[in-house]
Amino acid sequence: MNLYTVGFTKKSAKFFFELLKKNEIELLLDIRLNNKSQLAGFTKGEDLCYFLSEICNCKYQHCLEYAPTKDILDGYKKKSISWDEYEEMYTNLILKRGDYKNFCSKFADFQNVCLLCSEPTAAQCHRRLAAEIISQNNPQVIVRHI
Repeated sequence: MNLYTVGFTKKSAKFFFELLKKNEIELLLDIRLNNKSQLAGFTKGEDLCYFLSEICNCKYQHCLEYAPTKDILDGYKKKSISWDEYEEMYTNLILKRGDYKNFCSKFADFQNVCLLCSEPTAAQCHRRLAAEIISQNNPQVIVRHI
């Protein structure tokens, strides 16, 4: 399985959807805590589901099991916790939830799955952390950040 990660910030809708089509993404897993924000633009919940289906022939799922908690996210946004603290807290959360263990069996019908969040790059983003945890525990998963 190929596990891609992508952020929508600083991308036009055309660039974003062409990127998904080029990489033949079959399932986009939205791992944002809030997918309804007005700031989400073309990636707002139900709109994104429609666009993915119509433009990319891609399925959509909002996957809160890989989203940070509100406390962790707010702490980082308000700078009361550092990136290193966020990384540790988020990693512990995902390990405790345990969903990564059955990732491949849960999404076995798909060859190209993509984790979505808002950050423009994967460097300081929970999608990278989630992908690393998933791939470390599922050797058949190859991670690609797009």
